[in-house]
Amino acid sequence: MPMLDHRQRVAAERRDRMRARLLASAMRLIAEKGPAATSIDDVISGAEVSRGTFYKYFPSPDALVRDLAVEVANELIRMAEPVVQSYDDPAERVSTGLRIVARLAIDHPLAATFLARLGWPDARSPNLLLDFVKRDLTEGIRQERFARMPIALALNIVTGATLGATHRMLEPDCEPDFAEQSAAAALRGLGLDARSAARIANRPLKPVEALAGGLLTGTLEVPEPEQATATRRLAGRQKRG
Repeated sequence: MPMLDHRQRVAAERRDRMRARLLASAMRLIAEKGPAATSIDDVISGAEVSRGTFYKYFPSPDALVRDLAVEVANELIRMAEPVVQSYDDPAERVSTGLRIVARLAIDHPLAATFLARLGWPDARSPNLLLDFVKRDLTEGIRQERFARMPIALALNIVTGATLGATHRMLEPDCEPDFAEQSAAAALRGLGLDARSAARIANRPLKPVEALAGGLLTGTLEVPEPEQATATRRLAGRQKRG
């Protein structure tokens, strides 16, 4: 029985590694070309596996993209939630979540490019990140911290600011505080006065603990040219700041 358990554990670990390999290959390709232009052949070539191996894990390219989006969302939530949940104020939570996601462009540019390439999130479809944002927006409206509005409109304000900030922060000439500017703009759109929005958006951001072995930090390594670009971008922003 112990030998059987060991074999099962080794087989499960091997399956997990192969699945992560396919996800990492897809993430690089989607960040580079977008989901519509990424084919099974591209993914299996990047992962150096056969087409048969691909289909053992994913029934289609669309399923791969969906699973990858869920994996990235789960990692972001596990990274961000301890910091976001440390605030009682829904405005603090929304601002903090927006800034953490936008600042992926500095620490994890490949992951940020992947998220930006996915395009505008559909609030009608399952989306873990939107669920967490919706939670804080709903509470903020209930507390009258935010102006009363349809939740879909509030989601558009926040997701639009987040996606726009992520796009912009991937550019080398981006202002170092663009995430904070975007968070303040989103809070104003939700009904806060300009002074309160700026104060909340510019509070020191608590450190976010990276997850070991995940797509954002471990399994997926940023290729050397992108690491160098990210380092130069961050150094330039710190100098300008």
